Amino acid sequence: MKMVLCFFLFMISSASGKVVLIDPGHGGEEIGAVGYTDTKRTKKIFEKDLALKMALKIKQELSKGTSTYLTRSLDRLVSLQERADLADLVKADLFLSIHFNSSTNTKSHGFEIYYLDNNSNSAAQKVEKSENLNLKGEELIVNQILVDLVVQQTVTHSKQLANQVHEKIKPIIKKHRIEDRGIKPGLFYVLALSKRPGLLIEVGFVSNPNELNKVKQEKFLSDLSKAISVGVMSFIKTQK
Repeated sequence: MKMVLCFFLFMISSASGKVVLIDPGHGGEEIGAVGYTDTKRTKKIFEKDLALKMALKIKQELSKGTSTYLTRSLDRLVSLQERADLADLVKADLFLSIHFNSSTNTKSHGFEIYYLDNNSNSAAQKVEKSENLNLKGEELIVNQILVDLVVQQTVTHSKQLANQVHEKIKPIIKKHRIEDRGIKPGLFYVLALSKRPGLLIEVGFVSNPNELNKVKQEKFLSDLSKAISVGVMSFIKTQK
């Protein structure tokens, strides 16, 4: 196994209970969505940085009650297969992938939660296309047979996890005036490869200047991270 896997296991929580692997989307040369913090569009903010910032906050909260790991703790590129290998290495019970959305329509806005399942929603398929980019050899591994098998094994618990998390975050996104776009199924390779119940969370649209100004704020990231963590812990308690 590559040295990078061992490097990312930088800290083991001493708490007992289930194991959660948090996956900050993108990293390194894979910057993800790009937003601009000024009207002249000269000051950029990258999805990879926001995702890591939020993942660290979620880890801090979840580590109070369960063993929690990150797929990356620095700005480094981690392949989908390496993320999946980490899930196996730490024997993760749950997998959370953190992302920020983008659209060619700068008015698009809102928070979304995805779980692994088939779908026919065109909006969801656009997100799938965005988050499944730069797969290299992984798309050869994750064929429809594997996806179907993983869906059968995980979909029930993933939907339950999504509902628990969604219930806790609703008052937070309402408080910060962010639209709730709800829970949706999606075919994401990072969830399929992880082979365990999990969610892909799209926090908000960095392509929307107004929404970017909200989601990059420390207060919002802290509030949302706490709510997500409470939702995860609520789900864990139902599994005992």
